[in-house]
Amino acid sequence: MVLVDVLLNVVVVVTALLVATAIPVIGFVRLAELSNHVRPRLRQAAPYLGVLAATLLVNSVTRRIGPEVSWIIGWEITGIIYGIEGTLVPTLQSLSPPWLVTYFSLTYVYGYVYLLVFPLLAYLAIDDQEPFRKTVVAYTFNYAIGLMCYLLFIAYGPRNLLPNLVDPLLYVNWPRSQILTSEVNVNTNVFPSLHTSLSATVAILAYRTRDQYPRWLAASVVVAISVIFSTMVLGIHWATDVVAGLVLAVVSVRLADRVEDRHHGEAEGDEADESDDEERDEADEARPGVDEPGDDEELDATATA
Repeated sequence: MVLVDVLLNVVVVVTALLVATAIPVIGFVRLAELSNHVRPRLRQAAPYLGVLAATLLVNSVTRRIGPEVSWIIGWEITGIIYGIEGTLVPTLQSLSPPWLVTYFSLTYVYGYVYLLVFPLLAYLAIDDQEPFRKTVVAYTFNYAIGLMCYLLFIAYGPRNLLPNLVDPLLYVNWPRSQILTSEVNVNTNVFPSLHTSLSATVAILAYRTRDQYPRWLAASVVVAISVIFSTMVLGIHWATDVVAGLVLAVVSVRLADRVEDRHHGEAEGDEADESDDEERDEADEARPGVDEPGDDEELDATATA
């Protein structure tokens, strides 16, 4: 019951953020026209959405058995990460005033969900559906590659490895959030940071669509940077996780580009085939008719007579 209350709270807050920013960013005209196009556009994107849904389902199932599998086939890298950056995260926490910690706590939960949902709505509202498809595909690659990394690499976050130096500030500010995070993550799944990779993915795609949504570019960059820093200030991720997340974002977007290029190429090929068929039909219609054998025989008979 507590989990339902927490989820409901997140839904209400994120919905309020979407409503508050939809008209200023997307525009009233686009939103009004979306009601006429939403069904066919979603129908066209159904294969992409289906793959994303399947990936999320696999993530959900794997999360339950993932830790056991990781300890069998995985590589424990917590010590390596700590050896690289040492006490960077505790230092960031010590430099963060209470108001900033509160801001990062809100951003880590509400801002992150809002950041992932808003571009789906925004890109669905424009005529060119390529950004929508690329967003869905990039999300899919983020989750799929992230899952493989979580199985291959065992890494504990700063708050788990250094409990005397790093405070779990998210749970201090919002204790019930632990109920939510425990449902979607485990302690050993920190490398790479999916909060970072998905936030950076949104920012990259926002930059590409800055002509359609200039305001979204500014908003997404601010929220994405806030989410990325929140993962470290709250003691959840190492800086190494963040760097790996940024790399994952770039890789996911590039892979989404390839998928879209292939889709575009196949679509152009189909159009070319249809055009060739139409040209052949027109040529057949324009070709002079050929006399039927029966007509020739009648002419010969008349000439003989």
